[in-house]
Amino acid sequence: MNGSRAERLKGLLLLLGAMAILPVMDAMAKHLSGTFPLLQITWARFFFHFLLLVPVVLIRHRLADLWPQRPLLQILRGGLLLASTFCFFGGVSNMPLADTLAIFFISPLIVTLLAPKLLGEQVGMRRKIAVLIGFIGAMVIIRPGLTVFQPAALFPIASGLIYALYTITTRKLAGTAPPFVTAAFTALLGAIVTSAIVPFVWVEPTAWAMAFMVSMGLIAATGHLFIVMAYERAEASLLAPLTYSEMISMVAIGYAIFGDFPDFWTLIGIVILVGSGTYISIREHRAGRRTGDETEPPSPG
Repeated sequence: MNGSRAERLKGLLLLLGAMAILPVMDAMAKHLSGTFPLLQITWARFFFHFLLLVPVVLIRHRLADLWPQRPLLQILRGGLLLASTFCFFGGVSNMPLADTLAIFFISPLIVTLLAPKLLGEQVGMRRKIAVLIGFIGAMVIIRPGLTVFQPAALFPIASGLIYALYTITTRKLAGTAPPFVTAAFTALLGAIVTSAIVPFVWVEPTAWAMAFMVSMGLIAATGHLFIVMAYERAEASLLAPLTYSEMISMVAIGYAIFGDFPDFWTLIGIVILVGSGTYISIREHRAGRRTGDETEPPSPG
């Protein structure tokens, strides 16, 4: 990694770009959910993502590099991301965008709780306290037992839980394959699984709807390309806090397109949860830098 100030700045800008455009894909998913089944929307995200990612992978890697080590673990990782994405789209189809993403951000908290048993990592008291504070923030957003609670919140809760397992699987795969190869393998698995099932629920799209679906894949491929390029240019510990800037984009897009804006208590919960998650991400990425095990940021897109 080039550690020059210019390269770090490029990395920061690339990550901010990714966090700015990925919520556009979620907004498209929300728009399409009024007409198309979740499975078809999920299919579009993975199928066109894979088609658009393939040329980049072939340019950067030889054919001999494309079959990853530990393929069964790669399949598990891809299946977890597919399930997490499906649940996340289920959330955005029934809830405001910002609320869905905020609840999804329980993912780093779950990773921290599971890391000692599944990864053998030591979690200090400060991170444990941050997890507790983060869950308090999540409860402020969800408000279980109150009339404002939505059963649809179970979708982003499930998405965050599954994504935590995906993150842990990614850590176990660290160093076994180039990032683009792993990304392509994950997109391929999602495309194959959804393509096998989607004919049973297929709704014929209009030209505009198909353009939206292709655009979802383009945004997913571009966003993840930006993320990989960012982490090639700057340290994960420097980039980690910026991944939560996605919340700003999500709030802005949700308000501009759907007229949704978080209420006071939801905003308080978001601040608590994002602050806790940012602290945990910084601590974990610094630990990862010492051990050589740095992982990608929390983003369901």
